Amino acid sequence: MLFRRHVITGAALGVWLSGVLSPSGTPGLSHPAAARTSRHPPHRKPARPDRRPLVLIDPGHGGKDPGCIGASGTFEKHIALAAARALRRHLQAGGRYRVLLTRDSDVFIPLQGRVEIARRAGAALFISLHANASTDRSAHGTCVYRFAWRASDARAASMAKWENSAERFEDPGLRGASRQVLHILATLMRRETQVHAAKLQQALVKNLATHLTMLPVPAPHARFAVLSAPDIPGVLVEMGFLTNKRDEAALRSPAHRDRLARSIRLGVDRYFAVAARPVRWRS
Repeated sequence: MLFRRHVITGAALGVWLSGVLSPSGTPGLSHPAAARTSRHPPHRKPARPDRRPLVLIDPGHGGKDPGCIGASGTFEKHIALAAARALRRHLQAGGRYRVLLTRDSDVFIPLQGRVEIARRAGAALFISLHANASTDRSAHGTCVYRFAWRASDARAASMAKWENSAERFEDPGLRGASRQVLHILATLMRRETQVHAAKLQQALVKNLATHLTMLPVPAPHARFAVLSAPDIPGVLVEMGFLTNKRDEAALRSPAHRDRLARSIRLGVDRYFAVAARPVRWRS
């Protein structure tokens, strides 16, 4: 027994020595555990904050709110989400922006909730995507809205009333509070925010017009609740009319949505190239 115990002890000692001694005979450098205990942990520099501007994309409607329904039964909420995902892909491809969606699935988000998401995230821009509707089946084309207290025309006023009516899907107990909060936010809207929203609108219209058919008034304005953040320039893009068969077919096409998303991305690029320090874009 003594001999066997001696052999085991010797073998264990040999294993221990081979771990502790390096090939050069220097103690403590060849065994990983010894290296970990003999060295100070490496000093890591704190990660730099991501200074790229955040573009928040808002796919309109969702969940129990289908939005308008097309001539062939297309739901606006589905078209808006598909277009938002295409736009996110284009914005992320160049690596110049951070991108966030208010929703990435078929869920309902109140108008106030969309504004709050953008403000909490510190968005530099807010782009809401929608599809249009009209009793005139021949109406077709794209336009870009911005916020204003007074509507630019009767069509803009009607469209704002329709989009703001998404509130009807909210909890009845919250509707009054939501209107009050949105009114306060809109009242506090900075002049600087309105100026930048107009610049963003112009940049998007200029690029969309080179690839798509635009409405006769391509840059209207009205009191859209979802654009009421006081410190985030925002626009609402009506991508086409689901009540027009040609527009509906185009919006159902991934190739068309991709072309539209690429045009919007070029407009965003143009905006950041010419705008003097957007409201929430700080280096």
